[in-house]
Amino acid sequence: MARQWSGGHSTPVLCVGASSGPDGLLASGSEGGEVAVWSQEGNLISRLTLPGDEDLTSVVFSPAAPTLLYTSHGDTVSVLDPRNLKDPVETFRGAGEEEINALALNETGSAVAVADDSGAVRVLELPAGKVCRSLRRHTNICSSVAFRPHRPNNLVSAGLDMQVMLWGLQKTRPLWTLNLQDVAEEQDDHQQRPGQLFNPPLAHCVSVASCGNIVGCAAEDGRVHVMRIGSGSKLEQQGAVKAHSQGASQAHFVSFLSHPYWLVTGGNDSQVALWDLSRHPVVAPEGKGQAAVPKRRKGKSKARKKEDSRDKAKTRLGAEAEKEEAEGDDEAAGGAERVTEEKAGPKLSIRHGDKVNWLCPAVLKGEPSVLVADQSPSLTVYPLSPL
Repeated sequence: MARQWSGGHSTPVLCVGASSGPDGLLASGSEGGEVAVWSQEGNLISRLTLPGDEDLTSVVFSPAAPTLLYTSHGDTVSVLDPRNLKDPVETFRGAGEEEINALALNETGSAVAVADDSGAVRVLELPAGKVCRSLRRHTNICSSVAFRPHRPNNLVSAGLDMQVMLWGLQKTRPLWTLNLQDVAEEQDDHQQRPGQLFNPPLAHCVSVASCGNIVGCAAEDGRVHVMRIGSGSKLEQQGAVKAHSQGASQAHFVSFLSHPYWLVTGGNDSQVALWDLSRHPVVAPEGKGQAAVPKRRKGKSKARKKEDSRDKAKTRLGAEAEKEEAEGDDEAAGGAERVTEEKAGPKLSIRHGDKVNWLCPAVLKGEPSVLVADQSPSLTVYPLSPL
């Protein structure tokens, strides 16, 4: 049964985060700079409105120090103590070149990556907050960023230029770039699903499985694009899941179920779905004989900005691997194998009834669950069991 968590916000909730600490606290952020901290039972512990009334776009607990909560609003990152939700412990103004859309912390809590409207990804050293890397290859808004587990110097970014990029922090150019528009044009099946529009694959949310080698990216074409990273940090295979009849806004791997390849997704079709990707041909290529190598496309692609204007975007196929990981010849993303699209349906499908702003998998009082933020000031919690 779904449960509602209310009273923490007066405006639509935009983001949710869960702590890995023994207290298992949760946090949510909403329009107008509101932050709320919750217990696992859904009781409101405290709330705070940050100065400036800017939207809270990301809330992330430090994996290494669960008593530190990183929040983004405007171009600023504010560090809060969720046990004592008062003035920020630290404030990193100008952390983003423009408005920040997403934060990600590495496993050691020694760095935070910031994705912003300029298309840049900045990496800040912690705890000082000094910018140590500025990664500029996206030609449009950078919407999402995620560190690779077990590879603290690797991170993945995605943006409204329809590009997914893997970065090695020793370099200022991506190790590889995948153009989702080229991928969509390579698909053999151009049939519309009932009610589905032909939407460009603007990349909204990227997630990396706990194994560190499987990437999922929710896109405006309703698909979740799946990639496998091989040795030398090369892109080995890519494919997709037809997840939603409208734009897919959220995709998060779930680390606490039976294997690392459970993925929860949400979209503008007001659906929340749980997928088992353990047999997807990108994840488990053995026994999936039909794999094709797509042609290298030389044409220019189009990218849509927030204002719906279209800019010419040129695909960059970064082919340089990190020094310590380089193995043999460099390989561009265009050489990755393309596998057939996954046709199997979700293991769990929830008709939520409202567009999904954010999803947060969490274990609440021992029960695998997902928290859903939508256009309302409340959170909805759904159990993910029985599976």
